[in-house]
Amino acid sequence: MSDEQEGRPIDRIRTVGFDARFPNTNQTKNCWQNYVDHFRCVKAKGEDYPPCHQFKLAYHALCPSKWVDKWNEQREENLFPALYEKPESDSHH
Repeated sequence: MSDEQEGRPIDRIRTVGFDARFPNTNQTKNCWQNYVDHFRCVKAKGEDYPPCHQFKLAYHALCPSKWVDKWNEQREENLFPALYEKPESDSHH
């Protein structure tokens, strides 16, 4: 769900600056990486860690909302491949 749908406005929508890791005009990988980096950052440092917010601004600017909605659903169901968390099992093999 986007921030606007949750009732929180996005600060300002801006064009993301040049990222040397993604020099081509197709920004699909850049979109994906910023989405993944945001949630990895939040998991490691918490939602209030300012650098995590930069990743969020970037993926909101780069990614189609339908992709973000689908990825959010996959994350909630623990099916998003880049952020998959292996379930803990009680048995020790």
